[in-house]
Amino acid sequence: MSTEEIDILLKVIIAVCLGGIIGIERELVKKPAGIRTHMFVSGAAALVMSLSSVLIADFALNHGKVQSDPVRVIEAIIVGISFIGAGTVLKSEKAHNVYYLTTAASILFAAAIGITVALDKLGLAISLTILVILINAAVGGVEQKFLGKGKNHIDDVHPDN
Repeated sequence: MSTEEIDILLKVIIAVCLGGIIGIERELVKKPAGIRTHMFVSGAAALVMSLSSVLIADFALNHGKVQSDPVRVIEAIIVGISFIGAGTVLKSEKAHNVYYLTTAASILFAAAIGITVALDKLGLAISLTILVILINAAVGGVEQKFLGKGKNHIDDVHPDN
């Protein structure tokens, strides 16, 4: 294994661990996307981002000058992950409510953290992970206490339906 491959593997491992931390919080509050989903999303984002750098460098080495737009890679990751997030959202016809948007947003945030790790911004990635946990825990508690939103307020949805 080359040093470049080891570097990418370490980035993916770090991203997977940070995504897992977010996933643990989602799992503890019994949301539909938990530890593994967040780990995969964060790790995949770090891997795709890292591989795009390798691809651009290899292409330039073998084919001469290449113009690249790294923002397009980020856009592609975000679009792909958004489909996963959309899959977690549940709309209740009876109550006209939408559920699990926070989980969908945390999946998107896990991808962004993976991208951040791939860009060698480890301190920022760790800080963002802590921020997500604080938002989910603290704001969730405020919503329950002051806005009357319960942890599991889906009375009209049954897993067998």
